[in-house]
Amino acid sequence: MQSTDWIPETHYREAAASVRARLSLQPTVGLVLGSGLGPLVEEIQDAVSIPFQEIPHWPTATVQGHAGQLVAGTLEGQPVLVMQGRIHFYEGYSMAQVTLPVRVMRLLGIDTLVLTNAAGGLNRSFRAGDLMVIEDHIFLAGMAGYNPLRGPNQGTFGPRFSIHTHTYSPQLRTLARRVADELGITLHEGVYVSLTGPSFETPAEVRMLRALGGDAVGMSTAAEAIVAYHAGMRVLGISSITNLAIDDTAAREEVSHEEVLRAGRQIVPRLAALLRGILRQLPPFDPEEIENRPEHG
Repeated sequence: MQSTDWIPETHYREAAASVRARLSLQPTVGLVLGSGLGPLVEEIQDAVSIPFQEIPHWPTATVQGHAGQLVAGTLEGQPVLVMQGRIHFYEGYSMAQVTLPVRVMRLLGIDTLVLTNAAGGLNRSFRAGDLMVIEDHIFLAGMAGYNPLRGPNQGTFGPRFSIHTHTYSPQLRTLARRVADELGITLHEGVYVSLTGPSFETPAEVRMLRALGGDAVGMSTAAEAIVAYHAGMRVLGISSITNLAIDDTAAREEVSHEEVLRAGRQIVPRLAALLRGILRQLPPFDPEEIENRPEHG
């Protein structure tokens, strides 16, 4: 599988043009959904589905449980473009390829991006089946050289040195907590640690990540959030805690991808209700909320 560390702007535009030609509406909200959220996608009105393989330059999802298609339509009154399944670095793609869909969404006029993921719980107070809204992230791969903004800066999207103090929208996090309260759903707030995978963490790594301040750990999301915020989008991230990270080599229990999928299916009804409630009350986009406005360039 060929890896491309830098993608020319023409590729983003060609992909966006291909998607736009098949849309009957102007989406303003993008959602990246992992496995198990098919029932939510089925509730989209006037839905148009576009398989990833039919979009120029778009990477193909290879992970079990990821449908691999875009679905556009209306959900809770919002014009949405849903990415059913995502691309991961561990599949052999570069960070630029992993985040290509985000930049294509931006070119399509999307200003709000909702990212969901399955994660292991680092916080000792978490339980399998919980939900967590992401306050901030620790992106170890990005800190070590695999930042998705690496390479020539493409000024069409954002500045060379982007600011990320408020990557995850405080306004949308507040909204998520309010909706969760209204629905009687327990919603934690915490720091998401993004690793590359595909191997799960060792007990020593779990203890280290917890000591660094991580509350949940997974294999996605941070790169997409960075690219979205760099491009002037507001971002909301929600983690489904599908398992508790194991921090003891003497532990008898083990984590598997099948277990994660199974736990994720149990979380789906609450996550879907939370997402629908957020969309129902979603406030208009305010460019002033974004630090990476043109004057920062």
